[in-house]
Amino acid sequence: MCGRFAFYSPGEATAALFGASGALDTKPRYNIAPTQDIAAICLDRDGGRELQSFRWGLVPSWAKDPSIGNRMINARAETVAEKPSFRSAYRKRRCLVLANGFYEWHTEGSGKTPYFISLTDGSPFAFAGLWEHWHGKDSDETLYSATLITTAANEFMSALHHRMPIVLDPARADTWLAGGDDTIRNAAQEAPSLRAWPVGREVNNPRNEGVNLIASAGLTLEN
Repeated sequence: MCGRFAFYSPGEATAALFGASGALDTKPRYNIAPTQDIAAICLDRDGGRELQSFRWGLVPSWAKDPSIGNRMINARAETVAEKPSFRSAYRKRRCLVLANGFYEWHTEGSGKTPYFISLTDGSPFAFAGLWEHWHGKDSDETLYSATLITTAANEFMSALHHRMPIVLDPARADTWLAGGDDTIRNAAQEAPSLRAWPVGREVNNPRNEGVNLIASAGLTLEN
């Protein structure tokens, strides 16, 4: 599961790394939580790439109300192609969710220690994601939402948790948006090189923000 992440690089410059255009009022964020807005790249009607804002937590088009999205922040790679909530988006509406790192909680002794995970070179990356468009039948409410794809942890991440989000660099992002299945099948083995370090428990509260949340509280792990 991936339930919290950070994106603090300039939005337009990061989108350009992935071949996308568009402008969003993105400010540095170090504690992005479910139901909040996230920056993601999707394909437009002409096949171009554009940067858009989505709510984190996918709401299927057939949902009676958007509250179902609170439980749809992640989609499992093993079942995403068949599950009714995700299969249409998997075939037609893939996206790249922009990030600099994500958090995972590791059980240590009697408690859980949060770790921040990023690329070893500190550069921004993208999560493999899916998006949906929902319109309320009894209201004028329209909602664009997204979910992150997770898979079994690779050797590095397994020291912290048994699952991990699918992390993409620009080269592998092309394959994901093109609609192929190889990105999921080879996700763990082809993940970019990662590093991780423990951080303070202030990140546990989604109301907390600031660069201090990713400050190292101990030894950095790298693969």
